[in-house]
Amino acid sequence: MASGSYATALPFLEQALQMARETSVPEKEACACMLDLAYLYKNQGKLKSAETTCLSGLALQQKVYHPNHPYVAHTLRILSEIYRKQAKYPQAANALERALTIIRDVSRADDLELAPFKVDMARLFVAQGKYAHAESYYKEALEIIETNYGPEHFYTTKVLVSMAELYVRQGRYSETESLITRILPIQERVFGPDHSLLVPVWLIASRIHQAKGDLKTTKTFLEKSLEAVENHTVSDYLIESDIRIRWGEFYRSCNECQKAEEAFQKALQILQSAENAHAGRIATALNNLAKIYIDQGRFSKAQPLCRKALDMLESVFEQNHPSMLDVLETLAQLHHEKGDTAEATKLKQRIEEIRMQQRETYAPVATAME
Repeated sequence: MASGSYATALPFLEQALQMARETSVPEKEACACMLDLAYLYKNQGKLKSAETTCLSGLALQQKVYHPNHPYVAHTLRILSEIYRKQAKYPQAANALERALTIIRDVSRADDLELAPFKVDMARLFVAQGKYAHAESYYKEALEIIETNYGPEHFYTTKVLVSMAELYVRQGRYSETESLITRILPIQERVFGPDHSLLVPVWLIASRIHQAKGDLKTTKTFLEKSLEAVENHTVSDYLIESDIRIRWGEFYRSCNECQKAEEAFQKALQILQSAENAHAGRIATALNNLAKIYIDQGRFSKAQPLCRKALDMLESVFEQNHPSMLDVLETLAQLHHEKGDTAEATKLKQRIEEIRMQQRETYAPVATAME
């Protein structure tokens, strides 16, 4: 699992759990097998199986130890991540808050033990569009991690990757590039220069170079990422769909509409065939496909895709969530192109309300961090 060879690890874990069930091993051993399997399912993107297995392992763990044992807190972290990846944000927040309550009772505010919980809280804030709160938690966690492990440690770089993902969402490309320049050499030394576990970093790097207009380097990073998928070294359908969406964005920027459409369609196919479709990513793929059709003047094909993308996001997020912005902007463009000025104006007002809310939310937290 540590090297990303999830398919190779799976039969060992399944065999271990089967043996634990068929023999008289202590329940602690069976619990460990179950939770390891849940963690593996999570890493493979098999989120429904991960959730079911993790909940079973958690119930057994609480029986073997007690509901407020530190081991339970770490299992709740895994459960929270599973929920977060399924866009079940209330359940993710509840699990993580329970975990933090447990771990704070046995830790000091600056303990290394607290750092991963702070990182998870930051990731949850990012998913919910609360970027200033997320940055605050990342910085708190990094201060603890760098003090204990040092700035060149692999664990430090893992957290920096998450912070880079936050910055690139905000269009803060200069800060993102500084982080990637620091991260990539360290992770290459750990995994080797062509390992599939570098894909998340390559995708961030591709966005930086595309923003700079360096399409040749952008394509190089995307080719490396796609090669990792096609060699079956990456088994996470979410990562594969992200790669296909990035290819689509790249082709659109190069005015290669047919290739862009094919990439977005492939991303949709991957996501919709998964055992637990991820609404946010499906909406992103639908919205990007709609952009292609708008570029081509095929408005009747674009509109239902935009509406479906917006409906999906509104079923997951609150009314003025930042994740709505891209879809709303696409819809506004569509109505403008069709000459429906009134509807385009209404959508632009909603877009401005979301942006204003983001600025108001960011200001007090940013001031507190200075």
